[in-house]
Amino acid sequence: MGEEVKKLTIICRCNDVTLEDIVSAVNAGIDNFEVLRKYLRIGFGPCQGRSCIVLAARIYSRLTGVKLNEALSDYKVRPPIVPVPARVLLAGG
Repeated sequence: MGEEVKKLTIICRCNDVTLEDIVSAVNAGIDNFEVLRKYLRIGFGPCQGRSCIVLAARIYSRLTGVKLNEALSDYKVRPPIVPVPARVLLAGG
């Protein structure tokens, strides 16, 4: 895969994490998906990982040989699972 493709392939849209960022972090020695996730802030944006966690975990799996279910074993979905509009919070109900 070309370097230009790695730079342009966005994995986490909320935090602008690219394929190159993930590959570089793994090559630098990050050997745990949860550490990688926290280091790159994957899943910390407004979507809370709904669009990027599994994709990032698959990439991590391919790079490290760790099974996908093992990579995701430490990942916990934290409420709210469904986004709450700010107007609901501001209205108090």
